[in-house]
Amino acid sequence: MPHEQMDEHQVAAYLAISLREVLKWASRGRIPCRKVGERKYQFRKGDVDHWVWEQMHSFDPKTLAGIEKGVSAHHGFDAERPIVCPLIPTNGLAVPLRAKTRLSAIRGLLDQAEQAELVYAREELLKELRGREQLCSTAMLPGVAFPHPRHPLPYDIASSFIIVGLTPSGVPFGAEDGTLTRLFFLVCGKDDRTHLHVLARLVRMLTGRSVVDQLLGSETPDELAEALAHREMEVLNAS
Repeated sequence: MPHEQMDEHQVAAYLAISLREVLKWASRGRIPCRKVGERKYQFRKGDVDHWVWEQMHSFDPKTLAGIEKGVSAHHGFDAERPIVCPLIPTNGLAVPLRAKTRLSAIRGLLDQAEQAELVYAREELLKELRGREQLCSTAMLPGVAFPHPRHPLPYDIASSFIIVGLTPSGVPFGAEDGTLTRLFFLVCGKDDRTHLHVLARLVRMLTGRSVVDQLLGSETPDELAEALAHREMEVLNAS
């Protein structure tokens, strides 16, 4: 539950990070929380999830792997099984994705989700996605963006899904360094259990310029699907 309250010990277990590190972050105001006593803090899980996502690009691979395992254990998932590729539906890869602006890229990804009969309330979902981008761009890795609603949308979609799009040329998507984006992963979940788990796995899969370049070289949906499946297994085997 996004409104779930956690203490410092639970956050340490949830993120698979030492209690000492959590207390250091909390005391320095690096992680959203409220002090409730001497070395005692209260955290709202939804705020922790959002904070982790914003920091995810700065975590090293070992920390990312630990976060994914901790989050998986909290929600009862098997961290050693593929989760990204099974969430991509048949016809869930738009290659090419015809888009030249941030909005047209989001609309194109939604078109693909609608074709897969996964969207009940397109305009509501579009509003959520645009609002999320206004808060902070989801172009978190060079050449890659992960548009997603800030909160789960149980009534707007048929099931949790990932739609992947690859544009022929770069799109200005608000990356902090000003670079253009070509590879998009639209991540939508019906509940908060899968959200951070999936995003952490995706970032682990896409860390490294050579990995992204290989995916950008895909010329068909089948090529991109095969490359993603291979990369996800590589990440799991390296854990």
